[in-house]
Amino acid sequence: MSRVLLLGALCLACGAQDFSDTELARLAAGYRFTEGAAWSKDNFLIFSDTPSDRLLKWVPGSRAEVFREDAHGPSGNAFDALGRLYTCETRLRRVTRTEKNGKIETLADRWEGKRLNAPAGIVVSKTGHVYFTDPAFGYQQDHRELDFYGVYHIPPKGQMEVLAKPTGRPHGIALSPNGRTLYVSNADEHNIRAYDLDRNGEASGERVLVSGIEGVPGGLAVDGDGNLFVAANGVFVYDAQGHPMHRFGLPDPASSCALGEGDLKSLFVTARGFVYRLRLETK
Repeated sequence: MSRVLLLGALCLACGAQDFSDTELARLAAGYRFTEGAAWSKDNFLIFSDTPSDRLLKWVPGSRAEVFREDAHGPSGNAFDALGRLYTCETRLRRVTRTEKNGKIETLADRWEGKRLNAPAGIVVSKTGHVYFTDPAFGYQQDHRELDFYGVYHIPPKGQMEVLAKPTGRPHGIALSPNGRTLYVSNADEHNIRAYDLDRNGEASGERVLVSGIEGVPGGLAVDGDGNLFVAANGVFVYDAQGHPMHRFGLPDPASSCALGEGDLKSLFVTARGFVYRLRLETK
């Protein structure tokens, strides 16, 4: 693990948390394109090296190792309250769940008989509601069967539903600490949309929470204070009302971010061929 100075850290607005003088540690390097950072309650980080078709695992104090080969173009990852892993597989255009015993189950691969575009971002609520985005990038555009980009909801019981059909491509996705607000980044519109969720996990009140994000907004994370972290040209931090708080500059554009470690005060960031860690004040 190497440590480097945090580049371009910029305070955009006053906030309760002090992000100044944060140190950036490089945890892993040498990959083709990393994304899909997700922290497990079992004390390890999972991330994707999509072009190399691998899922990687990092345990504190150790070097990253291969978690799964032939992972079908993994993109976004998430864990549920039971510690099960959910993965967006872009090559097979599906969402899977890996049980604790290693068994892999397909949760979604079609909508009304047509194959999904290429699921990208995923999040699971404490009560087991699954939300994922389904954009299409690069060659995936040429193989689409659906005529829209979607944000989907898989309830613990019942059928999958479409929550939204944005005009641009939805990418990252996250939940507020109380699980009542869903955040979705849009790669084409450079914004973050927010949705109110009811007890059944259904969405309403769609609105643009943040606009004009520098770079392509990808993965999202939310801390215990409700602050929103956005992976783009660096990592941008906004409060729950969408007001800018800070920007963490990085040597490369960021693709995803996740909060973790034992005290939940580490922010893990994937960026090109690297994985970084920043230490924060709040969990």
